Amino acid sequence: MRRRTFSGLFIGAAIVGATAAALMSRADRPKQRAFTLQTVDGDPFRSADLAGKPYLVFFGFTHCPDVCPTALFELSALLKDIGPAADRITPLFVSIDPERDTADLLKLYMTSFAPRIVALRGDAAQTKAAADAFSAFYRKVPTASGSYTMEHTAGLFLIRADGRLQGMLDMHEPRENQLQKLKLLAAS
Repeated sequence: MRRRTFSGLFIGAAIVGATAAALMSRADRPKQRAFTLQTVDGDPFRSADLAGKPYLVFFGFTHCPDVCPTALFELSALLKDIGPAADRITPLFVSIDPERDTADLLKLYMTSFAPRIVALRGDAAQTKAAADAFSAFYRKVPTASGSYTMEHTAGLFLIRADGRLQGMLDMHEPRENQLQKLKLLAAS
């Protein structure tokens, strides 16, 4: 079990690195990040709702055994640690598992993390459109038990108030780097 966890973390780190490199090469160009999803209360949430605001996006799923809950716990602590500056950032958690992540399950799942994190979900097409808007990777992977898990980009996309990509937040980098990136995002 331990070997699988470390290999999963290695794969996650590799995906973050590859995604960050691809995105950073385009960071100076604005990108239309259009998407429409729903909050856990069923209200529509559109990319246009974020216009002029810095935000971050993490793609994950509620059945994730380690990467997603760890990232959300750490993000919750980081937002607390940057103090009032965190109020300028809109943190988003987008489910990439519309088949299992119902609104009720997602709402319950998010009670373990900072209440400021906005959980979003959509149908398969909406989920794909949202992931494509950020060039995020995800795919369904069958397991030996007959169920499935999801492979996905494990980093957090940092989007400045002007809509440009600031970069990626990797939960494996030093905490001081993470805090600095969030402070810069809040100031954008």
